[in-house]
Amino acid sequence: MVIKKLHDMGVRSEHAYMAGLASIGLSFASWLTSLQAERAGVERADRWGIFVGEWAPTFIGLGLALSHYEQQEGTLSGSLHSVRQAG
Repeated sequence: MVIKKLHDMGVRSEHAYMAGLASIGLSFASWLTSLQAERAGVERADRWGIFVGEWAPTFIGLGLALSHYEQQEGTLSGSLHSVRQAG
């Protein structure tokens, strides 16, 4: 349901994959910025980097789900329907 709604809104698997890659780069940038700008030390910088870095798997997972949806011609139940007809 969520994947169909995202697809209907124009979000494609490529967008989610790019967001995942951007999240990895942003994770490094936030770590480096926090390390240089704050006096809190490496622990604080590590927390910022990890926080932003945790977004990447979510975006990549969404990309996989959207890719599957796109391959099934816009319906996730298409593969189940074809299996039922074949059996």
